Formats: sequence, structure tokens, C-alpha cells
Amino acid sequence: MTVDKEKGYVVFTEEMKKTHTILVPNMLPMHFKIIGKVMEKVGYRVELLETSGQHIAETGLKYVHNDTCYPAILVIGQFIDAIQSGKYDPEKVALILFQTGGGCRASNYIHLLRKALEKAGYGYVPVISLSMTGLEKHPGFQLNLHLVRRMMYGVLYGDLLMTLVNQTKPYEVEPGSAQALADKWTEQLAWEMTEGGKANYRQVKSNYKKILDDFAALPVKRSDKVLVGIVGEIYVKYSPLGNNNLEQFLVDEGAEVVIPGLLDFCLYCVYNNLLDHKFYGMQKKVQWAYRIAYQYLLGKERDMIEAINAHGRFAPPTLFTHTISLVQGTISMGVKMGEGWLLTAEMLELADKGVKNIVCTQPFGCLPNHICGKGMMKPIKARNPDVNIVAIDYDAGATRVNQENRLKLMLANARPREEQVTV
Repeated sequence: MTVDKEKGYVVFTEEMKKTHTILVPNMLPMHFKIIGKVMEKVGYRVELLETSGQHIAETGLKYVHNDTCYPAILVIGQFIDAIQSGKYDPEKVALILFQTGGGCRASNYIHLLRKALEKAGYGYVPVISLSMTGLEKHPGFQLNLHLVRRMMYGVLYGDLLMTLVNQTKPYEVEPGSAQALADKWTEQLAWEMTEGGKANYRQVKSNYKKILDDFAALPVKRSDKVLVGIVGEIYVKYSPLGNNNLEQFLVDEGAEVVIPGLLDFCLYCVYNNLLDHKFYGMQKKVQWAYRIAYQYLLGKERDMIEAINAHGRFAPPTLFTHTISLVQGTISMGVKMGEGWLLTAEMLELADKGVKNIVCTQPFGCLPNHICGKGMMKPIKARNPDVNIVAIDYDAGATRVNQENRLKLMLANARPREEQVTV
């Protein structure tokens, strides 16, 4: 076991790359499966954790204070549950956490996790920080342009598949066909970018049309569905474990779900660094890099939107520059703790594209997201009087029945509104 003497954490060494399995917490199944395969291609052993159930939260609460934000409790609980399951050799596993480097407690999860591991008797397990800002150094885990580019393709593919599943699943003739097709494409895309050797952007754009054609060919039966958008803190917005399978519940209740993609959050993180320079004079030396990254990501989003529009069957996501324009005058762009101004912007974006029913998912005790989510509902409704927003808290102590009853009430209120608009 190698320990960084200055910072005191267990280092993931070059030797561990050959011997250790890296466990990845599950937030976006399709995105992370593709990204995991990409990491395997460059020599890492990666496994995505897909465990679920109340015992995950209970395990987290054994080793983390219950005042800690809910996503941290779940992620730490899922990690420790996996180590204790007997499926892995604790001496041969490593854990990985994603860090943005922002002011949210998410950037401190890694320290909470290490304390929890020590308490559980696994203080020797290395925890890798995956951060574009290089918060920690691990000789055995190096991000390079080649790997980052392929991981970004995983984000693009994941966003497209998520969008198409959500627009197809409520109308599918054969239940489960949309998800089955998405799973098939997830495996195919992962193979292409690894064993197939097709990890170039020309292939990505070519695959867009093939994926769109495949989803358009699925037998569907169109009917009136209530459009429901999902926004909120990034983990509980996307993770089935974090939001009690919110997407499936809404579909089962007769809704079509609309969720902004992960690429928007990537753009938000990069754009905030440009704002730091504009507002505070920070990031002067690396402004050129952030400008290039921003234009690169924006171009990739534009290409996906153009591909979906050209196909003509499905609704594309909103271009990030338009999302920025919608939020002007409602909340300061300097508000960037947690999901910050993006959370407000995504609610305005949904309303702008005709999605008038919105679920704002929030971990209990997450102050920044309560301010930018629940706290901004009044000004959002002032601009959009017909919008129907419900804020749902997710916490280890919150009951699923209460959450689902509030969602059913929102849908009950939504249907008369939809009928009035139709008439």
C-alpha cells in the first residue's frame, strides 16, 4: 500500500492497474457502461455497480453521518456493500469517484468515503479521483486526450439513447422493446470503440442515423401522454437508485419523460470557468483551453441536434446557448454551487419547449439545489403561469409512498391542464 505522505491518501499505483478491479457507482447506466468499456480498452479492469434496494442506504448510514447529503450516503453505501458482498477480494479492488472541484459537498465525497472505508476496516482500498482539474494524483490512473475524447463519445451516445428511449417507451407495442434496443446499441457502441477500433467522430455521426433509424422502426402506438420533465441535483436526477426509479414510475403512470442530457452539465462546468474569468478575473492562464473545450462541446451538441432534426421523427435536445439565453434576468450566472443556475435554466428550458409539468428532484439538506430549484419556482411560474412544478425530496428517511403520492397528485393536476390546452 502506497500512501501520499503529504495528503495522506492511498495511491492507485501502476501495478494496481494490472491487479485491481475499479468499481464505479451507477448514475447513468447507458453512459457509464460505454465509458467503462472505453476504460477497459486502455488497460483498466472496470465494473459498474448496479445493486439496488434499501440495504444500500442502510449500509451508507452505518458509516456516514445521516446529515450527509443523500447521494453521498448511497454511493458510499453501494461501495461498501459491494466490498462486503464477498464478490470481490478487498485487497484487489479500487473505487472511483467523479469530482468537479466545485463548492458542493460532492467534491468532498472522496474524503467521506475514505473515512467510511477506515471505519469499515478497508482503509487500504485506494479511491481514485476522476477530475479534469487534477485534484489528486494517481500514477496508475492517467487521463489523456485520447481517453477523454472516447469518454466524451460515450456521453454523446448515452444522451442520444436516453432521449430516444424516453420518447419511445411510453408508446411501444412490445413492452421493454425500447430499452432492449438501447441495451443492444450500448453493447455495440462499446465494442466499436474498443475491439472494433471505430473510435472516431465520423463513425459517431454515422451511428447517429443508424440509431435513429432503429428506434423509428420500433412498433409504437401513439396516444396522448402527459409530458413530464425531470431536473434537479445530478445524481438523484439520473440515478434509478437515487430517485426510486422515477422515470419508470412516471411512464407507468401514463407520462412521457423529458430529461436534459449529461452533455449540458459538462457544458455548464466548462462555461462556469469562462464566467469566473469574466466576473472575477480568475483562470487567466487557461482561458484559451476553456474556450476551446466549450466550442468543442457546443459543436458536438449542435451536430446531434442537426442529426435528430434531419431524421424528423424525434424531438432534439435544446442547444446550450439557447438555454443560457432563457435564464437571463431570472437568476445570476454567478450562482454555481451544486447545479446552480443550470437547474433554474433547465426548468425554463422545459417550459419553453412545451413541457409544462416538471419534477424537481432534490436531496434533503442540499441547500444550493433547494435555492436554485425549489427557491426559484415562484419566479419561474411568474414567467410561465401554466407551468406545474413539484419539488420532491429524496433522503434515507423519506418514504417512497409519500414521494409517489405527490407525483400522482401532480399528474392528476396536469391532465385537466392538458385537456384545457387541447380544447
